[in-house]
Amino acid sequence: MSLETWLAFAAATEILLLIPGPTVLLVVSYALGQGWRAALPMAVGVALGDFTAMTLSMLGVGALLATSATIFTVLKWIGAAYLVWLGIKLWRAGGALAAEPRTSAASSAKMLGHAWLVTALNPKSLTFFVAFLPQFLDPHASFGAQMAIFEATFLALAFANAFGYALVASRARAFISNQRAIGIVNKVGGTCLIGAGVAAVTVRASQ
Repeated sequence: MSLETWLAFAAATEILLLIPGPTVLLVVSYALGQGWRAALPMAVGVALGDFTAMTLSMLGVGALLATSATIFTVLKWIGAAYLVWLGIKLWRAGGALAAEPRTSAASSAKMLGHAWLVTALNPKSLTFFVAFLPQFLDPHASFGAQMAIFEATFLALAFANAFGYALVASRARAFISNQRAIGIVNKVGGTCLIGAGVAAVTVRASQ
């Protein structure tokens, strides 16, 4: 794997993680109700959930790669189109971030488990990883090595992102409730997703 590919993956991952979704909403809702103490267990739970979803997705992608190079190429085309669709949907989503504070008592274990369940068992997470990861995979390189590098990178960034969202929610609630700010995040993220999908299509067409 080239350094350029890894940097592109890390940059795309960070942009995607910043986009508010079900996991971010859960993290924010706990942080609003429980304060900064929710940051660590929620971040760990999110990382474990992403590890579960990403591993399952990559094993499926690896099986397709081993079965047929043609099927893997078709998956890349479908994945690129899916990223464009997600970007358009996100651009039109507006700036609503409906996260109600969870004020009832919750242990660290409960918060961790809840974050893991929401992140790991969300069908959209599995679908997203199947669409996103093939854009960076080299079918001629070691799949196991690429899987290890991509997972380690994604999980480190996912942990940092969830931890950061929890701290911001517990300390800067005005930002979390600011529809204009969230709307800007959604539009920037949507634009990046569309750009990633279009770039992937362009690369496929030139090959």
